[in-house]
Amino acid sequence: MRSLRSLDMFSRNLHLEMPWEPGIRMMKKSRMQLQIWQQKKKIDSDSDEEDEQEKQNKEKGISNKKKKLQRRMGIAELKQMCSRPDVVEVWDATAADPKLLVYLKSYRNTVPVPRHWCQKRKFLQGKRGIEKQPFQLPDFIAATGIEKIRQAYIEKEDSKKLKQKQRERMQPKMGKMDIDYQVLHDAFFKYQTKPKLTTHGDLYHEGKEFEVKLREMKPGVLSQELKEALGMPEGAPPPWLINMQRYGPPPSYPHLKIAGLNAPIPLGASFGYQPGGWGKPPVDEYGRPLYGDVFGVQQQEPVTYEEEPVDRSKHWGDLEEEEEEEEEEEEEMEEEELEAGIQSVDSLSSTPTGVETPDVIDLRKQQRKEPEKPLYQVLEEKEERIAPGTLLGTTHTYVLGGTDKTGAKRVDLLRGQKSDKVDITLRPEELEGGLDDDALALKYEEAREEEKKQNQREDFSDMVAEVEKKRKRKLQEKEGKSKKQKDFKF
Repeated sequence: MRSLRSLDMFSRNLHLEMPWEPGIRMMKKSRMQLQIWQQKKKIDSDSDEEDEQEKQNKEKGISNKKKKLQRRMGIAELKQMCSRPDVVEVWDATAADPKLLVYLKSYRNTVPVPRHWCQKRKFLQGKRGIEKQPFQLPDFIAATGIEKIRQAYIEKEDSKKLKQKQRERMQPKMGKMDIDYQVLHDAFFKYQTKPKLTTHGDLYHEGKEFEVKLREMKPGVLSQELKEALGMPEGAPPPWLINMQRYGPPPSYPHLKIAGLNAPIPLGASFGYQPGGWGKPPVDEYGRPLYGDVFGVQQQEPVTYEEEPVDRSKHWGDLEEEEEEEEEEEEEMEEEELEAGIQSVDSLSSTPTGVETPDVIDLRKQQRKEPEKPLYQVLEEKEERIAPGTLLGTTHTYVLGGTDKTGAKRVDLLRGQKSDKVDITLRPEELEGGLDDDALALKYEEAREEEKKQNQREDFSDMVAEVEKKRKRKLQEKEGKSKKQKDFKF
């Protein structure tokens, strides 16, 4: 084997042909020819099948393409099957299942596919030449003056040097553009307006912002700008009225009232073809109007209803208060009965006459009200003789007259002999019946006791004693510490 391999390598290097190589080449060639023949046979068989199909189709007279077009549903058929024919489009007939597609498109709250799905260019690439307008703040935000403040801040920042800018980066200052809180609150909670929102399923498409918004327009209502553009003077008819009188009202708006066609012309105007005339009214051979009451014969005076005043203070759904007239009458009757009963049982009451029961009982200790004292008092000076042998004697003294009066008052209070007057309330029945001295004295004592309770001072003696004890204890502790520090020696 080694000798054969070496011989083969040697022959290849010398470009010599070995005796078995021609046979190998013939085998390879025959194999390639066999493969080519098989491929040709396959192609021929396919072409033969196609030819046979074409022959059959020619015999029948219909091709596959035509068959496919025949099987495809028409747009009119799809619109008949659909509950909403307006959603059917031209390419819906080429779908795999057009019935299902149209059913899904006509389903409630279905959002359509965006329009740019069939465009070859990318989305919003057609707006490259249009200059983009800068963003504008809403009116209620611009009214706060934020734009002026921001512009002044930007100008101030531009005038600064590089060092100042770097310093502010390291040590920034806050609150440079502060606005009053009340101004911002009013802007967002009082004057804020609702932005224009799109409806459900209304998608954005390229160039939508440049479209005319027809929602604000109403058919038959001419704006002042349109009248100026058409050159219509005040009280003149529109230029298309003559054609409408000739051909009839617009079929898209059959119930639209048009003056001079199916509605009477305004006051002061007249029919005719003169300048400012309203043409010829559309009537039949008997003079009857064709499209409506053009002469205003059937027009009735509008009935004016007086608007009822609306109560803005109440909200919708609030419960109305019931009438309380009957309840008030019942309460008055009950009060009268109670007064009659009180008068009959007044003599049997255990409460002594002249004493009123207070509505609110104050259990708190009240301080007695005393007359206001003056800020200062000039004391009377009195000369004194210094006795022999006295230490630190004085030649004059002062008379303290105010202390004696207050002391006398306190003594009177303790003894219960107050000199102030006491008011006693008596009923007229008691005066007519006559009062004993004992009953009068009893009422006097009761009134005086009640006045004492009202003028009673608060008793702070316990609190004062407790505070005094704490103060003495702290003083003793301080004295003990100071003694220890003095006794300590280094």
